Amino acid sequence: MQLVVRDSQQGPFLTQVIRHAQAAEQLNATELAQIKSKAVLMSLKFADKFYNKYKMHLLEQAAYDVIGIVSLGLMALSDKDPVRALQLLLAPEGLVKPFQKGWHMLSTVHRKTSGKSSLYGEVDEQLLSQVSCPPDAEEWLGWQAYQQALTEHHRFQAMQLLRQQFYQRQQFDEFEHFSLEEVLAEIVLYRALTGGGQVKQDLKRRLREIDFAEHWFNDAYLMLQTEAVLAELPAENASAIRQDLGQHFHPALQRTLLFCREYQKQQRLDASPEKLDAFEHKHGLTSPLLGWPHYLDL
Repeated sequence: MQLVVRDSQQGPFLTQVIRHAQAAEQLNATELAQIKSKAVLMSLKFADKFYNKYKMHLLEQAAYDVIGIVSLGLMALSDKDPVRALQLLLAPEGLVKPFQKGWHMLSTVHRKTSGKSSLYGEVDEQLLSQVSCPPDAEEWLGWQAYQQALTEHHRFQAMQLLRQQFYQRQQFDEFEHFSLEEVLAEIVLYRALTGGGQVKQDLKRRLREIDFAEHWFNDAYLMLQTEAVLAELPAENASAIRQDLGQHFHPALQRTLLFCREYQKQQRLDASPEKLDAFEHKHGLTSPLLGWPHYLDL
């Protein structure tokens, strides 16, 4: 495997570290040869496990994978500092520790699905293809791809936690909610209207008996209700959810609350189920009813 050194700042981080060390005369030919030797050995092992080490193009792909994984782990362990990164490369374990770190990072954000399994087992195939990189590439977007996957992982993790902690039922159809905002909004709206407790599929039925208070109909009240929900979660999960919320979250919740009051008026006039359904559909088309339950009230 060739570790080609260029004058670009955009290549894989492993290449950047080597280039920086050579420019600063901190890496001699013997040390560079040792790094290359370990990289070749790791590429052979990687190809033997996931590809075919006797086919040149697959061995080359394994080398690109190793460069990308090591670059990812090296950035995390060194906090993107090339001097600290070089110290890691020259340590007795050399590339092994950064590789293990990078592989762990990739496996952590891998979301298992019921579809096709990954060639790499615990690591997502598409994500690894984004991290994998030739040593002489002018651009490497592996770190950005990982950060995006990490954000999605935190979002999914937060959604699972919300469901586990605030819903009475534990079995969910993945098509019931399309975003983290919708899950949180249903929890906030239900608890605001019912005074707390776990979310059940009874809001439309209970709505007829709820007495709406005027102070409910403002963003400040709904912000407090949202924070009350988030306060019951671990700090890191609550922080991830806050970062995911858009600026229209609370105004949309307020519109839904106003709709709830109008829906209740229709209920108290003994409107037919068909008329209530049409009323709900009309308002849902003109402005999104964030937090309003879409299940059938049987």
